[in-house]
Amino acid sequence: MTQLALAVFGLTALWLSMGRNPTGRKWAPLVGLCGQPAWLWFAYSAQAWGLFVLSLAYTGVYLRGVWLHWLARSCKTASGSHFNARSD
Repeated sequence: MTQLALAVFGLTALWLSMGRNPTGRKWAPLVGLCGQPAWLWFAYSAQAWGLFVLSLAYTGVYLRGVWLHWLARSCKTASGSHFNARSD
């Protein structure tokens, strides 16, 4: 069951992130984040500590995606501009 979760969430997140649909790219980090408990459990169970650390890094990347696509857009300053608005 764990391997199924790894495959479904991981491949779906990758598929969405590489698509042309902006809505799909917005959902990709959330889908990927849903699979992270399975990755962490798998790495812990196998005592694969390198994989465990790598899974934590992926979790951080997915959290950054959630921040950028879902949370930062709703953070506005008093002037009404986006909190994280950058032009680079």
